[in-house]
Amino acid sequence: MTVEQQAATAKRKGEHIRICLQEQVNSVGIETGFERYRFKHNALPELSFHEVKLSTEWLGKRLGAPLLVSSMTGGTDEAGAINRRLAIVAEERGWAIGLGSMRAAIENEELAASFSIRKDAPTVPVIANIGAVQLNYGFGVDACRRAVEIAEADALVLHLNSMQEVFQPEGDTDFRSLLSAIEQVCKSIGVPVGVKEVGWGIDGDTAAALDRVGVAFIDAAGAGGTSWSQVEKYRSNDSLRRQAAEAFADWGIPTAESIVEIRKQLPAASVIASGGLRNGVDAAKAIALGANLAGFGRVLLPQAANGNSEVSIEQLKLQFERIEFELRTAMFGIGAGTISELRQTKRLIPRLE
Repeated sequence: MTVEQQAATAKRKGEHIRICLQEQVNSVGIETGFERYRFKHNALPELSFHEVKLSTEWLGKRLGAPLLVSSMTGGTDEAGAINRRLAIVAEERGWAIGLGSMRAAIENEELAASFSIRKDAPTVPVIANIGAVQLNYGFGVDACRRAVEIAEADALVLHLNSMQEVFQPEGDTDFRSLLSAIEQVCKSIGVPVGVKEVGWGIDGDTAAALDRVGVAFIDAAGAGGTSWSQVEKYRSNDSLRRQAAEAFADWGIPTAESIVEIRKQLPAASVIASGGLRNGVDAAKAIALGANLAGFGRVLLPQAANGNSEVSIEQLKLQFERIEFELRTAMFGIGAGTISELRQTKRLIPRLE
């Protein structure tokens, strides 16, 4: 990787953080789908609020709550600071944590430190991350294994971001034959391999195809939150792509719809719900729809990006605690004392128009 390429990568990562913090990058004209559901209140829950248990297991590890810090960033000093703050709080609260795309660290070892969070999160699941399309651009099993080594990760997730790559000025758009390449990684890497979208959702048929080749978990990462075509619009100097991005502001499968489709096709699969989740009630709905974990991304970024590290960590602690409190309260409100009972509840019902 040349010095110029390294500088371009760092610039892109910094721009992504700035744009997500400062610009309107939400999907427009499409919601997560959680607004279509509500919980049927149970006036007599027959349990104590303090008995409601959020703990669960995932990837063979115990979690304090069925919650995940979704993959966001890495590759710069600023991104490294964000990852470390998130890792500190994820460890304290017992959340799993995913890292942003680690391509930069594979291409330049000097950037690996921004993804090295195991010392800050020694016990919770850590998920390394590579763009699946990079398997068509020189990355193979060894590169994927290296990403896992850098992060000392429990698993690897391969992200699917075809629409982002189209709008990204330096995008890689050859998505041919990726399923067989993903299968090879699953067979060879030695840790569980998951697949996630980045904000446009995964349909049931695609999820079934991924399951057949050995994918261990699927992150729906549906529409209704951050739209990466919108993000890339703000980076592009190409007037055609900037204008065209507006036509795709409502593109994708709503997160709730994606979860339902995946679970219908794969009753026993490990499913993560991310994409536009705002609070613990959204997390409760996601789990009641069939998710094993609920992931939070950009909603955590403003606190994580605070320049004062001590303040940032305290703000994140409060945010994590609030999300957990909302989840616990929703469970209490329907009489579900455990995450297993929440997943089996019949009290999530369609909202009347």
